[in-house]
Amino acid sequence: METEISGTGVALVTPFTKDLEVDYAGLEKLVNHVIKGGIDYLVVLGTTGETTTLTEHEKQQVVATVKKTNNGRLPIVLGHGGNNTKSLVESFNTLNLDGISAILSVVPPYNRPNQEGLYQHYKAFAQACPLPFILYNVPGRTGVNLEVATTLRLANEFDNILGVKEASGDINQIMQILRSAPKGFQVISGDDGITVPIVSVGAHGLISVIANAFPTEISMAVRSALKGDFQTAQANHYKLWDLMALSFADGNPGGVKCMMEKIGLIENKLRLPLAPVKQEVADKIATAVGKI
Repeated sequence: METEISGTGVALVTPFTKDLEVDYAGLEKLVNHVIKGGIDYLVVLGTTGETTTLTEHEKQQVVATVKKTNNGRLPIVLGHGGNNTKSLVESFNTLNLDGISAILSVVPPYNRPNQEGLYQHYKAFAQACPLPFILYNVPGRTGVNLEVATTLRLANEFDNILGVKEASGDINQIMQILRSAPKGFQVISGDDGITVPIVSVGAHGLISVIANAFPTEISMAVRSALKGDFQTAQANHYKLWDLMALSFADGNPGGVKCMMEKIGLIENKLRLPLAPVKQEVADKIATAVGKI
């Protein structure tokens, strides 16, 4: 399937008010901020959006707000995954996909399926999904790694699998996929800090966390790397280097929400069980933001 997803996407946070209600005005501000900053596509209802703490009504309103604010300017990728395959497949009978370009579907969390279970899960998903979709491998959250052989098996068998968002942090695994993936299959970084290095060996872009706060610098780094201009890519990469590490130093999206507060973008509010970063980390973030 052809799709316009490429370059740098941003895994949008969900802003909350001081009363921990969804801050839809803040979300509008955020969407305009990242578009102005040069991001190539928007990812809504992902992990960074604290999606598991949102009600179904809030999820619908978040998507509607992003669509309305975006107004067709950029492609939108919808996070849509889970650990109940039957329920996930049946959801396509009612899911509103108007204005959505592709889907990002995380490896089923908590169940810890084996590789055959992962293959069968995504096979069922592929057969039901009406849009191109991206596999999402993040073993640090799900408890299981989507192994190279399983990723390649899926990539070779299903045309509507656009690629994989690789957040394993395992550069050797990522290179094995890049070396053997079929033509057109995208390997997308899920880790800001290693994106420029893995683009140098063939990766196709990034779905970024830090882009919520600093879209210009991270999109420039990725865009330059994809063009082979690694001098510019490195300059922007190292400009954000300290903040990339701090964004996960005390939980995501706590780190990036702290950064966003420091630049006056949104309130630094998270819903339980997540909490803001500890003061020691917040102080380091403040210092690093001051150097941008």
